[in-house]
Amino acid sequence: MSFADFPEQQQVVQLLQRSLQRGRLAHAYLFTGANLPELEAVARTLAKTLNCEQPRRGESGNALDSCDQCLSCRKINGALHPDVHWVRPESKLRIITIDQMRDLMAEVHLKPTEAQFKVAIIVGADRLNAAAANAFLKTLEEPPSRSILILLSTEPQRILETMLSRCLRLNFAGESGPRFDEAQTRWLTTFGEAASGEQKSLLGRYRLLGTLVSRLAQIKADIERNLAARSPLERYDDVDPRLREKWEEELSAAIEAEYRRHRTELVAGLQWWLRDVWLQTLAAPGDLLRFSELKGPAGAVARRISPKDALENLQVLEQTQRLLYTNVQEALALEVGLLKLRL
Repeated sequence: MSFADFPEQQQVVQLLQRSLQRGRLAHAYLFTGANLPELEAVARTLAKTLNCEQPRRGESGNALDSCDQCLSCRKINGALHPDVHWVRPESKLRIITIDQMRDLMAEVHLKPTEAQFKVAIIVGADRLNAAAANAFLKTLEEPPSRSILILLSTEPQRILETMLSRCLRLNFAGESGPRFDEAQTRWLTTFGEAASGEQKSLLGRYRLLGTLVSRLAQIKADIERNLAARSPLERYDDVDPRLREKWEEELSAAIEAEYRRHRTELVAGLQWWLRDVWLQTLAAPGDLLRFSELKGPAGAVARRISPKDALENLQVLEQTQRLLYTNVQEALALEVGLLKLRL
């Protein structure tokens, strides 16, 4: 991919290209947005542009975009370039550990092997534990010459302020406010219609839980299939066992990180639907509803509960989201949350 392949992000891409044109790239970037694979793709494209053998150049003679065809670009695409390093959450807790960051810092401080720039890309920078983040601060503030550090995050509010202040932040979120695709809205329709029926029995509540768990299982299966297809494991059979192990660990970490992001979005969609329920208990104007097409099911629930109960539902889902960020079992957190809802 080249920068031209991101038409929806041209405003941010143009900022990067102006910096490339002037030879004034920041030493450390924080790319934020809702789509982590897109952030990875932009970071990969910047790494290719910096080290491309046949780049598209601007009037200043500096590279503005990659050719995406030369040996250097192909190596970066295949995660094989010795001067482009990726770090992902890989521990059992899906955090980035201090050992990972020490290894990265050791690599960054070496001279480039064959490229013009060393590039380090930290996927899920919000998953850096405190020790890893603090150990990285000095390098983040004063990286070696001809090195670029790129941090990626869908949850920048979880990153230490001391790290945020050392990076130039570029937001790839596009439009403001939550965005729900057709699949999410379709699932919420199914959930809302099920919830609009009487939910006094325990069996009915567990049916709702089953709807949620089934959707999450489908999401995880789709993620595993899509990321496995893009992994270098699918393209290269005869590789060093240590490199294969590294790719396997990276794939597993990427799957888990992407699944957690989608799970957060799914629960957030449910929170917004419950917000609509709360607004209807208050007889709020219809134009305030997030899902106007689900006004009927939300209204059916709203007629059964009080505004106080509806507000407590929002607090329950917020607590469930927080639990899902911890080491608690997913099934337990979701079960407790669904059973507490007043529907």
